[in-house]
Amino acid sequence: MARALKSRQLPSLRMPKIPRLPDASTPDVFEEMTLQEHLEELRGRIVRICIAVGLAFVAGVFLADPLLNGIVDQANVQNGLDISKPTDVIAIYFRIALYIAVAITAPVILWHVFGFLAPGLTSKEKRVVFSSLPFVSFLFLIGVAYAFLVAAPRAFDFLSGFKTDIFSWDPDATEVVNFYLTLMIGLGIAFQIPIIMFLLAKLNIVSALRMRQYRKYSAMILLVVSAVITPSTDPINMAFVAIPLLLLYEVGIVVSRVFARPKGVVTAAG
Repeated sequence: MARALKSRQLPSLRMPKIPRLPDASTPDVFEEMTLQEHLEELRGRIVRICIAVGLAFVAGVFLADPLLNGIVDQANVQNGLDISKPTDVIAIYFRIALYIAVAITAPVILWHVFGFLAPGLTSKEKRVVFSSLPFVSFLFLIGVAYAFLVAAPRAFDFLSGFKTDIFSWDPDATEVVNFYLTLMIGLGIAFQIPIIMFLLAKLNIVSALRMRQYRKYSAMILLVVSAVITPSTDPINMAFVAIPLLLLYEVGIVVSRVFARPKGVVTAAG
């Protein structure tokens, strides 16, 4: 029994190895791994991510209370949020704590995802993806902050004051929390537009010139995305989501032109 326990390899808690980023002139060498080795590596990275989320969950428990207080204030609710089931109180609280923990450990999650995919990438792809990771986390946090501080409060100001002579504003706790989480996660992901455009241009998949030419079609797609992200269906709240995305698309064009154009190529202004 003791031998069996010793032979079982448990995931180590040591810091993950930094993926090597060779020079562009270095020939690509791909690591060959068996299916079992891939699964073992995947299991180890998933366990480390779960441990990181579990540790961050402790901080999330303490941060959930001020976040809920902020949501109640922004939702224009006088006597707190209504619940439909007795278990909603603790379920909503710990759900928010879990989302906070995932947000805190987002860089760790991205790091392990990149570490798992790195052996199958070329030298150029490794350098491009690795250099983009800090900006992915930064833009995600900016999108979450914009949703919590700007988009959601403006939405609740509009909704709570609409037809007050007919409707009594008394939203359910679950619906309010889902409203916030949908908006925050959706905008956090949508704010990755410049990074996606940069990667497409840097990897010579879509040039900045093509992105400018497809601006009208991209605007239509972004409007559809905004309608999906926005929990409510009114055009005013959708505008608070669509306008930043359209601006980010223009930022993505500029970033692609300046930082992702091929060497020795000078693009025309436009």
